[in-house]
Amino acid sequence: MDGSDVSERRRVAGDAAVALAAGGAAVAGSYAIVGFTPEFVVAPVEGTLARTMPGAVVTLAITLLGSLGQQLNLLTAVGLTAAGLGVPALVGRRVAGESGVGGALAATLGTAGAVWLLAWALTVALRSAAGAAGGTALVLGLTVAADRLDAPQLPTDTERRGVLAATAGTVLAGGVAGTRALGGSGGGRRPLPSGEAGELIREAREQSLDVEGLEPLVSRDFYTVDINSVDPSVDAEEWSLTVTGAVDQEVTVDLETLRETESREEFVSLRCVGESLNGRKMDTALWTVVDVMPLLEQAGAPEECCVMLRAADEFYEEFPREALEEGLLAYRMNGRDLPRAHGAPVRALIPGHWGEINVKWLTEIEVLEEPADGYWEERGWHGTGPVNTVAKLHVTNRLSDGRIEVAGHAYAGTRGVETVEVSTDGGETWTEAELSAPLPDDDVWRQWAHRYDPPDAPHDVVVRAVDGEGTVQPQAETGPFPSGPTGWVTETVRP
Repeated sequence: MDGSDVSERRRVAGDAAVALAAGGAAVAGSYAIVGFTPEFVVAPVEGTLARTMPGAVVTLAITLLGSLGQQLNLLTAVGLTAAGLGVPALVGRRVAGESGVGGALAATLGTAGAVWLLAWALTVALRSAAGAAGGTALVLGLTVAADRLDAPQLPTDTERRGVLAATAGTVLAGGVAGTRALGGSGGGRRPLPSGEAGELIREAREQSLDVEGLEPLVSRDFYTVDINSVDPSVDAEEWSLTVTGAVDQEVTVDLETLRETESREEFVSLRCVGESLNGRKMDTALWTVVDVMPLLEQAGAPEECCVMLRAADEFYEEFPREALEEGLLAYRMNGRDLPRAHGAPVRALIPGHWGEINVKWLTEIEVLEEPADGYWEERGWHGTGPVNTVAKLHVTNRLSDGRIEVAGHAYAGTRGVETVEVSTDGGETWTEAELSAPLPDDDVWRQWAHRYDPPDAPHDVVVRAVDGEGTVQPQAETGPFPSGPTGWVTETVRP
């Protein structure tokens, strides 16, 4: 291989590295301007991947990787977006390298314009497109300057200088984006809200068991699981909910109308169908709610068949109509407006059902004449159905008197939890655990705790719950797919 071939390969590799760096800077520039919103240039790519992925792959990701599966999907979308936005930079880099100062400047601006058009086509968001174009322009501008900078501390070959300059530009753009991310991550514990909600939460805290490390009856940090990594941003003033389909007349309500409807504060627990048996995707909050049924009755919906709930993120889930007899619309959470991550401005709560079908960002209730599959049913999951009974073991404390304290939460949907039984000898004998007093509503968890004198050897602690109908939690362990995890939780404790 002669020297010209080597030089050309180095040039191609250098141009490709600069283009990839420019694409990365474009992604960072978009994030720096709009943050983790639907306008973020990666969001539509990630959403498309999530919706087009085969159901078997989705199930594999959920059951084997959990939350990591969605994170990998997001990283894949970031890589694809950076590569796509880097294509114009590949052309621009080559043109700039073969041109004078004026031509290089024109190539840089032209490339930034092409990236702006691509980003705008993805997001239809001017600010996001401007951020992406700015990131690209920064990287190409630095490489053009490095090509023409005669500095002894820099490599003499333009390919290496260009790559170093492009890397510096990407790091700079990433630093700006990182500053935004860090700036939005603060907060800390908020004080209790005023009024009835604050009093109810205070009472729930007071009846929580005094166990170090145990999540209180009103969760401090409520889990989130969605089909997309980037949540919708729904304008509360523009939001409306419409009852459509097989009805006598369509009914539409806005947020102001909903807030004027008679409401109440209600504790509701949610559990993710895709979590592990002893996972932590189960939480409780106090919600401000109104009933769903008056809207269906106003629309003249028939009493048979089913409904489809539809959301702003294109999620949809089907329910038998009777499941909505106790259905709720929630617009406040723990005494404050519903957070974006939990479905602002309004979400559905269907007591006793798995968390993923309590549709967030609700926009439509479609009354159906015959059954249809929802989002998760189309991917092989059971979807609508009562949540499984579970007692979780999340805390093991060694007390000053030598005893061991084990504790956790138990949940059985609207059936309620009657008792939690604990075995410290692998299931040979059982003892009833201490239970927290029940919260005032039906679809809620309870805390449990048990203290015992440990043996001198490692031993298996097993827990199981008995629901309000007297049914013992099933012993046989199953994974999340297709109807949620079941089984007794067992943990080995060492003295």
